[in-house]
Amino acid sequence: MKAEFDALKNSDGEIRLFPESIDDIWHIKHLIRTGDLIFADTFRSLDSQTDKTRPEKTEKKPVRLGLRVEKTEFHPDTVRLRISGVIEQGPDTGFYHTINLEPGREVSVIKRWTQVELERIDRAVTASTSGIVHIVAIEEGEAQIFRIRQYGPEYVMKITAGSGKREGVDARHAFFEEIYHSLTMVTGSIVIAGPGFVKEDFLTYLRRTDLDMAGRMLTAETRRTGRGAVQEVIGQGILERITQDLQLGREVTLMEELLKRMAGSGPAAYGVDEVATAVHYGAVSDILVVDTKMSEETINRLLETADTMRATITVFSSEFEPGKQLEAIGGIAAILRFPIH
Repeated sequence: MKAEFDALKNSDGEIRLFPESIDDIWHIKHLIRTGDLIFADTFRSLDSQTDKTRPEKTEKKPVRLGLRVEKTEFHPDTVRLRISGVIEQGPDTGFYHTINLEPGREVSVIKRWTQVELERIDRAVTASTSGIVHIVAIEEGEAQIFRIRQYGPEYVMKITAGSGKREGVDARHAFFEEIYHSLTMVTGSIVIAGPGFVKEDFLTYLRRTDLDMAGRMLTAETRRTGRGAVQEVIGQGILERITQDLQLGREVTLMEELLKRMAGSGPAAYGVDEVATAVHYGAVSDILVVDTKMSEETINRLLETADTMRATITVFSSEFEPGKQLEAIGGIAAILRFPIH
């Protein structure tokens, strides 16, 4: 994502956002909240509602509208963010309208920006300079390919080995060949993960087949397979060696630490009331909050208070397993410097 900042006064002002990918659209979904004022190019019929002579079907023309946001809906399948609200500036002021934001279309957002939101923009801009990482979770006879989005792992496809020989090619070689052909359009780094030696055997095959692709690969030993292997790779910090975006690894690490503490190994708090009490006592080291909670004014006030007390705030993706775990315990939790009970 690209971003252009006007002079912000006390974190209040306009930032123009230029999404380039589905990741950027997802980030913007969590940057735009109910009540924000946005400007974007869109299409709308400019015919007067009282014009009796207008045809039944009117032509929609490009206009730039200022919209007071009421609702946003993220649609990853169509790579689109629907932003709905009341027109405040432009034709048909006072009418309801929906803007469809897609990669390649700019949106300008005017609001009071929180530190968490500014850090999210910085992370999205930094991450856009890195290639998309793919993880191949491989075991004997089966491989699953995942694309690592900034909101979490995105399942791409599964490849299963056949049996016997195909035109003189043994089943294992044919299996490796199919994985290789499935990766030929990938331009970024690739992690081959799983238990046992099959990943090293696949890498050996690649060194004989495609040195360029082999040079962009890392292997990772995991106990689990499939999506579980992907989470282990992220938790091991391997993505941090590939890209500057540390967020997913941090989510896994923080959630593991929180769960250990909840089991009795150290002080922690979860749920809005417990976290608010911990913030009041200045006991919070890290706050973990899921992105779906960021639209709640109570949560944002709590985060702003925690920020002034030097707590580190990490916003979890609700699309990724640690974020789902966090949602199950109230959507917000804290790792504490000292116990408060």
